[in-house]
Amino acid sequence: MNAHDPEELLTPAETSRITKLSVSTLKDKRWRGTGPEYIKLSPGRGGRIRYRRRDVEAWLAGEQEAANA
Repeated sequence: MNAHDPEELLTPAETSRITKLSVSTLKDKRWRGTGPEYIKLSPGRGGRIRYRRRDVEAWLAGEQEAANA
């Protein structure tokens, strides 16, 4: 069982460690709309980004399923 709160908000750096993708790759995936869902906490180009742990885990599960198809 996962001891982490699924609603926990993760920074891009934390998400990078979980997904094994660089922060830059996550940024590119946000721009392309192919990465995990994210929340923008402040407006503008430099707005702070957070990812819900559950969204990251769901995205990873979907990526794994797609790779196994």
